[in-house]
Amino acid sequence: MDVLSSRILLNPKDPAVTTAFYRDVLGLAIYREFPGGTVFFLGGGFLEIVGRSDTVPAENVSLWLQVRDLDATVSELRAKGVVLDREPRREPWGLDEAWLSDPDGTRIVLVEIPADHPLRVDVRTP
Repeated sequence: MDVLSSRILLNPKDPAVTTAFYRDVLGLAIYREFPGGTVFFLGGGFLEIVGRSDTVPAENVSLWLQVRDLDATVSELRAKGVVLDREPRREPWGLDEAWLSDPDGTRIVLVEIPADHPLRVDVRTP
């Protein structure tokens, strides 16, 4: 399989509310809009809000969003009225994480990778 692009599709209960959350509250940049959907830039991929669903999101699915500065991001979100599901903390695997949910209950994990974490090690050979 030769994957050229990827995106996560969310089918919200209320597309306008969910689109506004990702656009106005989280501040994600729009990649493209089309009748019935909006696609946001999501780091190395995309997040597409499309269609509609009356079901709740799966509890075993989360959006993992790496940010530069977790404390600054959390402060910015709090100023916009966001209530966190879980306060920032260092996880046993060494990442700093805070959790929140979108309007439909999809878990969003905000992650900062500390400077000394193995994910930041340059594995290129000199």
